[in-house]
Amino acid sequence: MIKPFRIAVPQTALDDLADRLARTRWPDEVDGAGWEYGFPLARLKELAEHWRTRYDWRAHEARLNELPHFTTEIDGQNIHFVHVRSPKPDALPLVLTHGWPGSFLEFLDVIEELSRDFHLVIPSIPGYGFSGPTRERGWDLVRIARAWAELMRRLGYRRYGAQGGDFGAGISLALGSVAPERVVGVHLNYLPTPPDPDADIELSADDRARLATIEGLMAARPPYQALQALTPQTIGYALTDSPVGQLVWIAERFAHWTDPRTPVDDERILTDVSLYWLTATAASSARLHHDASRGSARCPVPVGVAVFAHDITRSVRPLAERRHDIRHWSEFDRGGHFAAMEVPELLAGDVRAFFLEQREKAGEGEGSGAAD
Repeated sequence: MIKPFRIAVPQTALDDLADRLARTRWPDEVDGAGWEYGFPLARLKELAEHWRTRYDWRAHEARLNELPHFTTEIDGQNIHFVHVRSPKPDALPLVLTHGWPGSFLEFLDVIEELSRDFHLVIPSIPGYGFSGPTRERGWDLVRIARAWAELMRRLGYRRYGAQGGDFGAGISLALGSVAPERVVGVHLNYLPTPPDPDADIELSADDRARLATIEGLMAARPPYQALQALTPQTIGYALTDSPVGQLVWIAERFAHWTDPRTPVDDERILTDVSLYWLTATAASSARLHHDASRGSARCPVPVGVAVFAHDITRSVRPLAERRHDIRHWSEFDRGGHFAAMEVPELLAGDVRAFFLEQREKAGEGEGSGAAD
């Protein structure tokens, strides 16, 4: 059963947040440390004070409630999603999937543009946001993809596309694998291309530089990733009990992963952090780093890739083509890991170009599906 959903955070939760922020116990900091030891104290105090005194969750909540929200239960798990219908009855449906430390909020700035030509289904990953915590192990990328396939079936969509970045990229590829007869194509704005010792490929100087960056990251696993992959429950205690802990854990990723020319503003960051805090999903969202590698599958459907200049890594096309059926490849000289928030016009344009091309090639037309 699909049920309408309205965001309504209890006032007691907002009061508790304000009280905890006011009582923050701050650590000391070495003079002139900058970023050498981690997130700078002055910048974090600025963000925390903004959150406590100027940020208005109720205003953001009201704007979010202007979107059509729904929930349903799939495979024993609550699933929250936004469902925006295009004015075009025969529009191709797209399922848009976020990553960590993002949320369905990542796509707010592309909804208007994309919904002109596509029906949009924007779920919250199990364990994230209003989907709520997961209650059992095993929610890997393939299991999530199967849940998305069931969600699209319940909505009456017989043929659709999938788009995502970060974990959303892996889930989208897995969706193409578990439902290849339904998925017309997969568009990604993040596609890791690790070294392939069996690949006898001549790489350009730029590709070799990209591969060196990837190898460096693989050799020195980021601390946040190691903690969430190895001990998500342990880090979950700190993040669930301390709003400033949750704030810095996410704000650091925005600081490092965005293009300095296209930063995500503080209000949007605080809304994303508030979503994690108010739903108490720090530990359950972290578990995806632990479970994600347990499910993998090749994607047999057409794949489109958008590479943004300041992403964590930039994909190497010759390596990507060894594993995927690459039909579309775009390179952008600005934007970072949170492309839908940083450069929504570039991402939306690339998504539209890829899927309209795939739909034309597949002969998709009337009758792509309708909501029940």
